Amino acid sequence: MQALGIDMLFKGKNFVRLLGGLGVALKISLIAVAISLPLGIILGVIMTLKNPVSKALTRVYLEFIRIMPQMVLLFLVYFGTTRAFGWNLSGEVSSVIVFTLWGTAEMGDLVRGALISIPKHQYESAGALGMSRAQTYIYIIIPQTIRRLLPLSINLITRMIKTTSLIVMIGVVEIIKVAQQIIEANRSSSPNAAFGVYLTVFLMYFIACWPISLLAKYLEKRWS
Repeated sequence: MQALGIDMLFKGKNFVRLLGGLGVALKISLIAVAISLPLGIILGVIMTLKNPVSKALTRVYLEFIRIMPQMVLLFLVYFGTTRAFGWNLSGEVSSVIVFTLWGTAEMGDLVRGALISIPKHQYESAGALGMSRAQTYIYIIIPQTIRRLLPLSINLITRMIKTTSLIVMIGVVEIIKVAQQIIEANRSSSPNAAFGVYLTVFLMYFIACWPISLLAKYLEKRWS
């Protein structure tokens, strides 16, 4: 155990600090998810409109977010906008902004794909039955869209949780940063601490994300 550096976890409050760092990562990702899911639904609906202006604007936004690496977006928001506009953004707020922008784009594309996958004859059949457009969406389109979206959106949540590891680059003290601090503080007494500490970080991320992935697989299998 000592040779692997795992003993470092039981010194002082190291393990508790790691749990606190994981809590910061989860908090940022879940706040971003809570904001980006409804925004993504609105964006996805807009993307299905036949208005050429809205289509062009949403396409530019989607491609910009997809092409730009999340780390570059973090630097752009945290370092770039603070210098350009003179405001003071904390690392956590900057992280929430970036992950919200990313989550909104991804969710919007998922919603767009789910909506256009509904066969046109279902709209026509609803109209033939005398259903209004609102009734068609409430009773036919939205339930089917939700069934298509839930597994995909849950997978998006796990991706966002894992990608929060990048926020260490803008100084947010989350689980990776805490792990680095523990390793540096014990480098002389336990040179192999990195293995045990990062193995624990891996297991913590796994425990946080695995149940969510299982839920997505269960829903996908049940509704397929």
